Amino acid sequence: MIKNFAIVGLISALVSNLLHSQNQINVTIDGLASDTVYLANYYGSKLFYNDTTVANSNGSFSFDGKEFDECGKYAIVLPGPVFFDFMLVEEPMEFHTSLVNPQGDMQVIKSEENRVFYDYLRFINSLRQERAPHDSVLRNEGSSEEEKSEAREALSQMTSKVMERQDELINHPKEYLFGKYLKMMKEIEIPETPSDVEDEEFWKYIYYRNHYWDNVDLNDPRLVRDNSFHNLLDRYWSKVLPPDPDTLIVESNKLLSQLEGNYEMFKYCLHHMTFESESSKVMCMDKVFYSLVNKYYKTGRADWINEDQLKKIIERADELKHSLCGEVAHNVTLPGLDLTTWHSLHDIEAKYTLLTIWESTCGHCKKELPVLQKLYEEWHEKGLEIFAIGNDFESEPWQEYLEDSNYNDWIHVSDNPFINNQDSALALIYSGITDLLSLNFRTTFDVFSTPKLFLLDSEKRIIAKQLGALQVAEIIYRKEGVEYPGDEHFLSPEEIEKRKKKAEKEAANE
Repeated sequence: MIKNFAIVGLISALVSNLLHSQNQINVTIDGLASDTVYLANYYGSKLFYNDTTVANSNGSFSFDGKEFDECGKYAIVLPGPVFFDFMLVEEPMEFHTSLVNPQGDMQVIKSEENRVFYDYLRFINSLRQERAPHDSVLRNEGSSEEEKSEAREALSQMTSKVMERQDELINHPKEYLFGKYLKMMKEIEIPETPSDVEDEEFWKYIYYRNHYWDNVDLNDPRLVRDNSFHNLLDRYWSKVLPPDPDTLIVESNKLLSQLEGNYEMFKYCLHHMTFESESSKVMCMDKVFYSLVNKYYKTGRADWINEDQLKKIIERADELKHSLCGEVAHNVTLPGLDLTTWHSLHDIEAKYTLLTIWESTCGHCKKELPVLQKLYEEWHEKGLEIFAIGNDFESEPWQEYLEDSNYNDWIHVSDNPFINNQDSALALIYSGITDLLSLNFRTTFDVFSTPKLFLLDSEKRIIAKQLGALQVAEIIYRKEGVEYPGDEHFLSPEEIEKRKKKAEKEAANE
């Protein structure tokens, strides 16, 4: 049985090599001598080196073809460097051109796909030359209205010609790869709004969103190897979908489920969504990152990532799991200012709780705390409580700072070297006074800098995070349906003057 499998594997390899040699890419470049040339493939918005060879003294060289899943838009990179693009498909290809002008002097000797591709490029170039005088008329302020009208009509006719040519290639029965690329770039046509629809703009948006991928063959892995696919995906993720984590989670899973059988496209889309959500500056987008990692990376579906990188991604997601928007914040239990009385976050009964992690030596914290104090004074009676965790590793600076402050009405807690001692920590955990997540609050709440603010609702669910004090104020006012009085309402006269001078300086520099 083992021998049979070995024979089958050998035959498969031979067949594969034979197909690649039959689909060889043969190129002759006038003006090129014995020199190194490269085969490069597009992958989304970037171009990557794929293979290398050396031309002979006549400027001729060849590369092996590719299997279907590896086909797409490629380029031959020549000394200079200069390059020319071509459609790499499963057919023999032969090109003859010059080193001086590789695209302009291109002769496609063999490859129907690339004849179509280069015929289209020449067609576009001829129209570009034809439209130049009309563009000149429109730019010329001295042109009459009649001349401008004729120029616009000429440009309109050219646009129609381009659309007709594109439609011919898109709908061609041979289903050219280039035709699929052209179709990807076509905008979705939105039909007339039904008469019974009240919100026309919203209906159009939802239709556009639901049909966004209609012009993309989601079963064809070759489409990933073109910049237009990257642009399409990037626009979908950053502009078409709203910056709402729950919506992005639903829509990402919907798209990825359609790509189950398309490994290359699945990989590209998942990587893009993961990177964008993890690096996003928009609040709560790490919730999308966490969801993607749990569903796809932890389950082994991102099998193209090496073990070390996968471990880092999973560890980063695990660091975020206790501080995600919409989740109940962990019931942190730590000692107060007297270092003996323990306070728990979930014991607070308030409409809003502001979990504030700060430290006495933090300059930015000292700017934010007065704003929070004024917000506290205005909203405490209406249901706001502040649960402030001191991030100082030693207790004395934290205690001394608060002794002379106006913030003593808040609930203040912190850790200290004694309770973090291994024996003390184990005793406290086993006795039920606190738990490991409380003692490790810096990790629990992903604290890399201070201040770090979390606004919680009455059930201690995280409403918002990674906020400045003024943003917290604005959110509370908005949620309560009260007009926000403006930032200056919460700032000291000194801070207002400082901001005014900074704005004037920036305006002068512009």
